[in-house]
Amino acid sequence: MKMKKILSVILSVTLLLGCFGLSVFAQEQAQAPVYVVLGDSIAYGSGLRNPVDAVYGKIVADTNGYTYINRSVPGHTTTNLINRLADASVAEDVKKADIISVSIGGNDFLMNNLVGLMFDAIVKKDYSDFDAIGENFYANFSRIVDIINELNPDAVILMQTLYNPQSGHLRTPYQGGADRINAAIERYDAENPGEIVIVDVAAALSDTMDNFADDGIHPSALGNEKIAVATLEVLQELSLGTTAEPVIATKGEDFEISKLFTGMLNLYAGVFHVLSYVYDFFASLFVMPL
Repeated sequence: MKMKKILSVILSVTLLLGCFGLSVFAQEQAQAPVYVVLGDSIAYGSGLRNPVDAVYGKIVADTNGYTYINRSVPGHTTTNLINRLADASVAEDVKKADIISVSIGGNDFLMNNLVGLMFDAIVKKDYSDFDAIGENFYANFSRIVDIINELNPDAVILMQTLYNPQSGHLRTPYQGGADRINAAIERYDAENPGEIVIVDVAAALSDTMDNFADDGIHPSALGNEKIAVATLEVLQELSLGTTAEPVIATKGEDFEISKLFTGMLNLYAGVFHVLSYVYDFFASLFVMPL
């Protein structure tokens, strides 16, 4: 683990807590740990009417007294994040970060012929294209961590697992994508011990569909609070925070987003589910007995 930076952040947190009993001057001298959020629309807070004030990253920062910087962009893939890290202003924020949260990977599937992937998974039970996207994610994610380490070798990197916000027939292809992203994250962690700390967001949001917004993609206000708690628990385990009880300075407001996108996907999924029986029937006719 990047012990030098972790010890530095622990000291900063301790100083901040100690300042409550000291003078105003002493409080101003304590430097709050810098918490930078990178990634996609999950990290941005899409799904909320008030993402700036109520996204999970803001809750984490408010709870632990961090200096908060969110440089996430809705729709970004791992390729986009690699390019974004080349932006001078983003790079400067990464350089001064003590803790970095990363949410990335879902759009590697959503922006990659999703209907075709659904057909393969539901009808053909073929996940070869999923595997290829997962391998590409692994390569890109490895590069993302390398770039962060080049800019700031001591930053603590928190990497979130990918959840499945779907039910019904659409759940199968989504789970296929999430499984490959999460397997790649776990593989990276196993092959590069100490480089990242995994925050299991998938597990944190698995208990109820109320954790997801109406669009069937993003976390709801409740979901953001649960991601914050999962992150705070990890930070507390690392001694980079003192509590997993979130400070909700601004209550999140769910954004009533159009269901058109996921509605169309669910329609495709239902049709593909019916086609799967036809496909299986004709496939069985051409299976030669042993």
